[in-house]
Amino acid sequence: MPVAELGAVSMWYEERGQGDPLVMLHPGGAGVDARALAPTLAALSESFHAYTPEQRGHGRTPDVEGPISFELMTGDTIRFIETVIGQPVHLLGVSDGATLALLVTLSRPDLVRQLVFATGVFHHDGWEAGVLDGEPPDFLRQSYAGISPDGPDHYDVVVAKLAAMHAREPALTPADLRELTCRTLVMVADDDEVRPEHASEMYRSLPNAELAVVPGTSHGLLVEKPDLCNLLISEFLTKDPVQTFAPIRRAAPAG
Repeated sequence: MPVAELGAVSMWYEERGQGDPLVMLHPGGAGVDARALAPTLAALSESFHAYTPEQRGHGRTPDVEGPISFELMTGDTIRFIETVIGQPVHLLGVSDGATLALLVTLSRPDLVRQLVFATGVFHHDGWEAGVLDGEPPDFLRQSYAGISPDGPDHYDVVVAKLAAMHAREPALTPADLRELTCRTLVMVADDDEVRPEHASEMYRSLPNAELAVVPGTSHGLLVEKPDLCNLLISEFLTKDPVQTFAPIRRAAPAG
């Protein structure tokens, strides 16, 4: 698989399919990598030229000395889009990847055509109580050890960096969200690690958003109900909004 040399970061990525470019940003908590996107990549690469870059310290991308932060990963991702793709993209992010996708869109709206924000937060207080506490499950450690170029012993270093990041980031406000004008799909599970009130606040704060609550799923909704989730995402990315019969939030201003 190719590697994008982005200054200090040697970013591993996979690309698959043909069509308009779609960049998919993986979950990142406890070092999760792009393999978590496999069911989504398989489906969406039938319609898009899909890219799945792995962030610094995740998967097959080596860690870099110093902290991991959403600000640093935002810069990495912007450079990836500019260097590897060279044109505006559809952008899909999941969990930490959703936060990252949101920050990329706010920083460089010229690079993002549409945004899919799946099961993520815009402020770190959006997580349910206790979600970020405790040790990662052993299968995540084993998953990291199987492919990381930094070796299995580096896992605890990455987990500590991510814990420090999650303690203070992200820290966006509803006012920040109101600056984002591109069409956005907010996706959340009905039994998510994201507080439902937080997801609702995000939906209501974005000027051009649509909301999908996926029933009978958890934070792993893209894997738990892949057919439904892939249909929702594909419909959003490939079709124009329908003219609704009884709009309230989207009603045209009077006069």
